[in-house]
Amino acid sequence: MNKRIRTQCFAFLSLICMAAFSGQSHAGSKDFGEYQVHWSVLPSTFLAPEVARENNLNRSKSIGIVNISIMKETEDGGLEPVSGQVEGKALNDVQQAKFLGFRRIQEGDAVYFIAEYQYSDAEMMTFQITARPTGGKQDLPIRFTHTLFND
Repeated sequence: MNKRIRTQCFAFLSLICMAAFSGQSHAGSKDFGEYQVHWSVLPSTFLAPEVARENNLNRSKSIGIVNISIMKETEDGGLEPVSGQVEGKALNDVQQAKFLGFRRIQEGDAVYFIAEYQYSDAEMMTFQITARPTGGKQDLPIRFTHTLFND
């Protein structure tokens, strides 16, 4: 991976991590023994215009970003990112489903999956996501809710 692309990906991942500490975003994880699934949700307007453009993401007051990472426990007790597949949907309060089209992004050893979704101001969304790690023996289902507000 060339230095420019690596820098762009690092900037994107750093922005997602920083956004996880703001009031608008949401982050969490679920332990499945050998694996963990980590997630974050943030408004696309948190992305700098150049970061969004370089990662082919739309910035809009009505578009949210979902970021998923699959981590595997190492022999020494640490965690390492693994590849796989991620699919899921976001449901609004009247159970209307919006299917999420996740894209795999790899930055060096880091692997994460991102998807965009449409939301209305103050709309609580329930995310139902399944991660399938490469080489894993089971699906890793997660479910969480989050509300985004137009800024």
